[in-house]
Amino acid sequence: MSQYFENDKNLKSEERQIDIYIKEEKLTFIVDHGIFSKKGLDFGTRSLLESIPVSLIKGDVLDFGCGYGPIGIYLAKQTKANIDMVDINKRALHLATKNALQNKVQVNVFESNIYENIDKKYDYIVTNPPIRVGKETLYKILLGAKEHLKKDGIMYFVIHKDQGAKSTMKDLEKEYIVNLLCKNKGFYIIAAKMN
Repeated sequence: MSQYFENDKNLKSEERQIDIYIKEEKLTFIVDHGIFSKKGLDFGTRSLLESIPVSLIKGDVLDFGCGYGPIGIYLAKQTKANIDMVDINKRALHLATKNALQNKVQVNVFESNIYENIDKKYDYIVTNPPIRVGKETLYKILLGAKEHLKKDGIMYFVIHKDQGAKSTMKDLEKEYIVNLLCKNKGFYIIAAKMN
């Protein structure tokens, strides 16, 4: 079975539309096979978006591992930030681009294997990281964010306690000021600020 962070050319396409409410905001997304959470907004991403202080977000924002686009598109609706959205999955990028148009937001969607194609620094990086890539790659994402955050930049991310939330927080404390924003049914919403 292919993973949502792989490009499986043999995977049949079957696009469909779903409506999602985040707080009071209604968003419409086109989803497909071969992407993360195609049935609707997953609980971790919802908890992340409902917990981070959206009213404070401004400047340059990176939606890392954007999938079909719920994080970046929601933030584009709620803020005046400049939003870049990256993923390694070409189908996800295609959908994120379509979904940005459908939800009438201006975002910059492009392909990147981890931070390979990222050449700027951000005020915020927001991600529901792909846990199934394994700890080594996960830590490349979480610790590598440091190289792409501005001086007081913050990375917001979500991770489940069963996927190592506590040990991840502890490991990140060597590089960031780490704060637990909230816990929701085992999901930890974490802010990692540049030290």
